Amino acid sequence: MALNSESQVFLFLSQVLGKLVVDPDGRPIGKTVDLVANLAEPYPVVTDVSLISSERKTAVLFPWNKITGIGALLTALVPVPDDFREPFLPRESLLLKDTLLDKQVVDTNGAKIRRVNDLQFLKTANCLYLVHVDVGFRGLMRRVGLEKPMDAFLHGFFDYVLSDQLIPWNVVQPLSSPDLLRLKIAQDRLAQLHPADLADIIEDLDIHKRSAVFQSLDAETAAETLEETDPKIQVSLIEELNLAAASDIIEEMSLSEAADLLGDLPPERAEGILKEMEKDIADDVKELLSHNEEKAGGMMTTSFLSFAPSTMTADAMESIRHEAEDRDFIYYLYVIDGEEHLMGMISLRELLVAPPQTPLSDLMDKRVVSVNIDAGKEEIAGHFAKYGIMAIPVVDEENRIQGVIVFKNLLEVIAPNLGK
Repeated sequence: MALNSESQVFLFLSQVLGKLVVDPDGRPIGKTVDLVANLAEPYPVVTDVSLISSERKTAVLFPWNKITGIGALLTALVPVPDDFREPFLPRESLLLKDTLLDKQVVDTNGAKIRRVNDLQFLKTANCLYLVHVDVGFRGLMRRVGLEKPMDAFLHGFFDYVLSDQLIPWNVVQPLSSPDLLRLKIAQDRLAQLHPADLADIIEDLDIHKRSAVFQSLDAETAAETLEETDPKIQVSLIEELNLAAASDIIEEMSLSEAADLLGDLPPERAEGILKEMEKDIADDVKELLSHNEEKAGGMMTTSFLSFAPSTMTADAMESIRHEAEDRDFIYYLYVIDGEEHLMGMISLRELLVAPPQTPLSDLMDKRVVSVNIDAGKEEIAGHFAKYGIMAIPVVDEENRIQGVIVFKNLLEVIAPNLGK
């Protein structure tokens, strides 16, 4: 969409609301109560004015393209009967005042929840586009008719200029309507946020908006966000979903995070979700649930990379390309024998620089720091601190590898607020 035009002008919603609409001879048509916009990308286009008809005394929709002048009054072309329509909106249209003004929105650029005080439009020769959301104090003063007195006061007494705080529409996500959140535009904008930022936003919302935002996300984004969310809120979000939707999201989580969440749910609910999950994933999660969450077995993930010592570097790399997306941890590779005894460890960096036909047995470091499956959090924390490693393998009494503890999983046990 090209917005360059000599006839461009910016105006605010507050400069349109409540204005009398008249025809060229000054005869009243109605009084504006809202604007209707179609959610086009990148900027919504105003299609109609919602007004109280002077003749009918009821709410009607009047085409925006009939408006010819904006000032103390709105001037319009002489209306014909077909110009007045019943106030029914298409699916991707919205009443701007009703949907946005004084409502919460997400600023996806700053990852913050903001309150809308006004809306700014760009008027070209043929169209009116919603281009900015005003979240500043000046926007609030404009709405109540005190913008100029406030500007004069601040400048005269404090030599201060109160500026507008405008957020581009293309980084704004409204939260007021579940229907808006289900549109692809919403899913794309929210998915741009880092999961930790999205988790913070969800935690700051009231319970109803929180659930609506979460349920608007695709399964992968929802899973990543859930992993960054407070455990109590995790539970409330999952309990709002049906079993199929909950299982789809939990399958996308890391195994250790999934086990922690299911362990916090009522047993009947957890069992129902496990039955809906893919069997191999459910079996892995059940294995983790069988261990004390403050012991090594309860902190580990069983989703890691392991290879036989005879595997060549090139073959290991090819396997990683296919499997990495489904693994919780890929930065270390563990070398095991046929009975899964832990023999050695290789970092991904070492693998990348090694000749393609080198067997892993020639690359592996046999001095592997590991912990027993019943090790406590103090011992595990001590190993992380002493050896400066990113993960620690967990073994049984026979030195068979059972899983891997990633540092973040330890943090979630010893310092929950840091681990999320």
